Amino acid sequence: MIALPVLTIAFKLFNGPGESWTHIVKNLLGDYVSNSFYLLVVCSFLVFVFGVTTAWLVARYEFPFRKQLEWLLILPLAIPSYIVAYAYAGVFDYGGSLEVIQRFFGMEFTRVDVMNRFGLAFVLSISLFPYVYVSTRAFFLNQANNLLEASRMLGVGEIRTFFKLILPLARPAIVAGLILVLMEVLNDYGAAQYFGVNTFTTGIFRSWFSLEEPETAIYLSALLLLLVFSIILFEKWQRRKMQYSSGKTNNQSIYRKITNKRKQFLIFCIVITPVLFGFFIPVAQLIYWAVLTYSSVFHYEFLLLSVQTFSIAFITAAVTVILATLLIFSSRWNRIGFIKNLSKLGVLGYAIPGAVVAIGIMIPTLAIDRWLMDLIEKISGQSFGFIIHGTLFALVYAYAVRFLAVAYNPIESTTLKVSNAIPDASKTLGVGNFKTFFKIEYPLIKTGMLSAFILVFVDVLKELPLTLILKPFQVNTLAVKAFEYASDERVMEAAIPSLFIIFTAAIPVVFLNKLLVSK
Repeated sequence: MIALPVLTIAFKLFNGPGESWTHIVKNLLGDYVSNSFYLLVVCSFLVFVFGVTTAWLVARYEFPFRKQLEWLLILPLAIPSYIVAYAYAGVFDYGGSLEVIQRFFGMEFTRVDVMNRFGLAFVLSISLFPYVYVSTRAFFLNQANNLLEASRMLGVGEIRTFFKLILPLARPAIVAGLILVLMEVLNDYGAAQYFGVNTFTTGIFRSWFSLEEPETAIYLSALLLLLVFSIILFEKWQRRKMQYSSGKTNNQSIYRKITNKRKQFLIFCIVITPVLFGFFIPVAQLIYWAVLTYSSVFHYEFLLLSVQTFSIAFITAAVTVILATLLIFSSRWNRIGFIKNLSKLGVLGYAIPGAVVAIGIMIPTLAIDRWLMDLIEKISGQSFGFIIHGTLFALVYAYAVRFLAVAYNPIESTTLKVSNAIPDASKTLGVGNFKTFFKIEYPLIKTGMLSAFILVFVDVLKELPLTLILKPFQVNTLAVKAFEYASDERVMEAAIPSLFIIFTAAIPVVFLNKLLVSK
C-alpha cells in the first residue's frame, strides 16, 4: 500500500519525459534545485536555533510563565505554513497592519518585503520549529544531573557545558525533529506558490495542471523522491558508528536553575519570541481579517464546507488508525522476522511529499477505472463514469498512505509498554488473537490510539497539495477554500476557514504537553 506511489513513479519513468522537459531542464530546473536546497539549509539553521534554544531554556531555567510557555511553544504546529504565509504577507504589505501601526504613531511607513525565498524560509521555520522543540525538550528533561555536576566540578561553565556535552548528546533528538521539518519543507506548496518561489513541488503542479504533461510531473517527482531519500540515507550514514548515552541513573531528571531577575527577563523574552512570530501575530492578523469579512464568508454554505471537511478528516483518521493497529499487531502475532521487519516500512509514507503521493495514486486509479469501464461496457452494454479515481475512496486512501506513520508511532510506543506476558496468558487459555485484543490489549492502548486519531485528524485538515490533486470535483475542504481565496487575491476572506483549521488543530497541544509535562 505504501509502496504504490513510489513504484508507479518508478515504472512510469520508462515512458520518457514530456515535450517540455528539455525547456524545464534548461530554464527552470536550476531554480527548483537551488531554491529547494536554499530552503533546506536556511530552515535547518533557523529551526535549530528556535527549537534547541527554547527547549534548553525551558528545561534548564526557572523564569516567569515557564509552565505556560512550555505548551505555547507547541502551538505554531497548529497553523499550516501556507496560512502563516498569507498572514505575514498581509502584515507587511501596503495598507497592512504594519503600515496602520506606523501611521497611528506618526511614523513614516517602511515596507518590509517578505515575498521572497528568505521570507518563505522564515515562515516555514517559524511554523515548523516545534518539531525540534518537542523532541529536544523531551531529551533535555531526562538528562542526568550527574553529567552536569561532573562538568561543573571540573570547572567548566554553563555555556561550554551546553556546547561540549549536552548538545552532542542531544544530536539524535535534534536530527529526528529536523528530518520531519525537512520533509515538510519539501512538501510545502501553498506558501511557496503564494510567495512566488519555484520549488520542486510548485514545478510538479505547474507541469501537471498548466502544461498538462503528467510525464514531466513524474520526472520531477522522481527527482524530489531522490532528494528525500538522500537526506534520510545521509543522516543514517552520519551516525552509523555513533553511540549515545545520557548516563541516566536513578531516574534523576535535570534540575532547573534559578537566576536573577534580569536574566529571567532575558530568558522570557528569548522564549516568547518564537511564540509571538509563530502563533500570536498570524492569529491576530487572521482575527482582524475575519472581523472585516465575517458577513461575506460565514454563511450556510461555509458551515456545510466545514462539516464536509471534518467528516473527511474523521473517516480518514479512523481508517488510518485501524490500518496502523492491524499493521502493528499482525507483526506481533506473527513471529516470522521477515513479517515483523516488513511492517516497519509503513512509516516511510510520511517521507513521501503529498504531491508525489497524489500523482503516484492518480495514475494507477485512472488505469484501473479505464479497465473496469471497458469491462462493464462489454458486459452490460452501458458506459459508466469513474469508479475509483476522483472519489472519496481514492482521497482517503492517499491520506492513509501519507499519514500512516503519524498513527503508527504513538500506537506502537503505547503497545511497547504492554508486557507480552498479559496477552500470552490469554492465548494459553485458548482465547484467540482478536478476542484477546478487544478484551485485554485495546483497553491498555486506547490512549495511544486516541492520540493517533487526533494527530491524523489534524494533519488531514492541514494537508493541501495532496487534496488539491485528488479531491472529487464536488468536494471541497477548508484548506483548499483558504488557498482558493488567497489565489484569487482575496486573502482577507481566507481568514475564517484558516481560523477554523487553527483552533481545531490546537487540540493535540494538550496531549503533547501531557507527554512532556515536567516537574
